[in-house]
Amino acid sequence: MNNKVALITGSSRGIGRATITEFAKKGYNVVINYKNSEKEATELKEQLQNDYNIKALAIRADVSNEEEVKEMVNIIISEFGHIDVLVNNAGIAIDKDFEERTVDDWQKTLNTNLIGPFVVSKCVGEVMLNQKKGKIINISSTNGINSFFPTSIDYDASKAGVINLTHNLAIQYAPYINVNCVAPGWVNTEMNKELPKELIEEETEKIYKKRFAEPSEIGKVVCFLASDDADFINDEVIKIDGGY
Repeated sequence: MNNKVALITGSSRGIGRATITEFAKKGYNVVINYKNSEKEATELKEQLQNDYNIKALAIRADVSNEEEVKEMVNIIISEFGHIDVLVNNAGIAIDKDFEERTVDDWQKTLNTNLIGPFVVSKCVGEVMLNQKKGKIINISSTNGINSFFPTSIDYDASKAGVINLTHNLAIQYAPYINVNCVAPGWVNTEMNKELPKELIEEETEKIYKKRFAEPSEIGKVVCFLASDDADFINDEVIKIDGGY
């Protein structure tokens, strides 16, 4: 069987790891992209292949480096011959007081969170246009829509940019590639579990569901958008925040 192929950037942990696991469960061959977490990526590759009888690759590439991304795409095409789904998930957050925020912080955040999705979409989009089909799902955040924190001002701006990027890519790649975006709210990732207890309690009270999302709940929505059932959903931004 010629399985569909899904590339998820920044997928060695967190939302990316949960998302790529959902794709593997559904029989996709998957590509784990990472920058620093080689051990986690390699272990995940073996786990997914053993648990779901699919083919997995783990490829290191800085998503903001066009040459590294091109090489990653070449490896995927050499191995599988096609790419059906791209999930632009790789992201960083550098939280510090507004007064301490630096231009270097901004550049690091924008490189990964905004320039990265552009670079990977451009390289993978070329493949998908040749195929005349494909799905791109960008991971933004409610921080880019309606929940703002001056301590993460560059992160918030980058995630708003991802939404704008989604709209432009949907126009650029019509009619062959569907480009959509999901905007999670608070999620139970390792990073968020380290937040001050008072902040977690305060933010949980603002959520109608009275809890943070599990990473797999984000992954399942992404998988739906990548599926044939979502073929007529295009240029949409879906908030996954439990009501906030």
